[in-house]
Amino acid sequence: MYTRITRRELLGTSLGTAAGLGLSALPGSGRSVSAAEPAAPSAKTMIKRNLGRTGHQVGLFSLGGESTVELEDRKEEAVQIVQRALDRGVNYIDTAHIYGGGGSEKNIGEAIEGRRDEVFLATKTRDRGYDGTMYQFETSLERLRTDHIDLYQLHNMRHEQDLEEAFADDGALKAMERLRDEGVVRFLGITGHRDPDILLKGIRDYDFDCILLTMNPADRHYRPFQDELLQTAVEKNMGIIAMKTTARGDIFHDEGVTSMKQVLDYVWSLPVSTAIVGITEVGQVEENADLACEFAPLSERQFAELSDLTEMYEEDANFFKYHW
Repeated sequence: MYTRITRRELLGTSLGTAAGLGLSALPGSGRSVSAAEPAAPSAKTMIKRNLGRTGHQVGLFSLGGESTVELEDRKEEAVQIVQRALDRGVNYIDTAHIYGGGGSEKNIGEAIEGRRDEVFLATKTRDRGYDGTMYQFETSLERLRTDHIDLYQLHNMRHEQDLEEAFADDGALKAMERLRDEGVVRFLGITGHRDPDILLKGIRDYDFDCILLTMNPADRHYRPFQDELLQTAVEKNMGIIAMKTTARGDIFHDEGVTSMKQVLDYVWSLPVSTAIVGITEVGQVEENADLACEFAPLSERQFAELSDLTEMYEEDANFFKYHW
């Protein structure tokens, strides 16, 4: 059962906990975005927020490990994208064991070699069991050329069965806890983009440090991740990482949302820590980094107008089925 919360209700109930994200106020309040950064940063300084309880100050724009970054046959371009992102102040990179059949982790590992201390590195296990997760983790370490992972996540939780298997005595979560206890993982997280209720149950049943979830102007017309789930994550002082910000690029429409600025301004105007974006060519790194330096919160009217521009997708089941 999806509980819809109005933007005004979200603002009202979350103001007291916004400090957990490093926000002095939530979007549309007319106050500064980040308590940890100057109110008007220079054009070259990416605005940062708290990654929840981790204590990491994360840039608004973070790098996703899919798109060109996951392609082994385009390794040179992938490495260039990652390194340019680091040059522009990106300090959070997300990947997963399965991306590109391992290509993503391999390309990222090569790109960050010698620069490991510049990045908060997140990867994921798709396995729901203990042994499989241990195997995937060791493989990820080798590919990423590192001795530790900052955030290790349960990947793509879709159904209650996923939770039951991962939370079992011989499940993935037990492996993740052991890895954390051994010091090779710092923080634990959960991810999903199909059903906010599954993620909501997951974070209520276990005290994860971070959550990676769908967030874009169209999600209100489907199963809104930005309502009860987002509110609960804020209240729990979780690091909140937005994904699917462009619905794989198909959110753009001549009669609707037309620019990356609209998409990212919308997402960043919610109480998220950062947004990961998949990159196809290095020029997109420059564009997104510039937007993360210049961001100012949308007013409630601007926010609502952007959401209204995506109403055309409300009855399009194929759009949501494919992109979520």
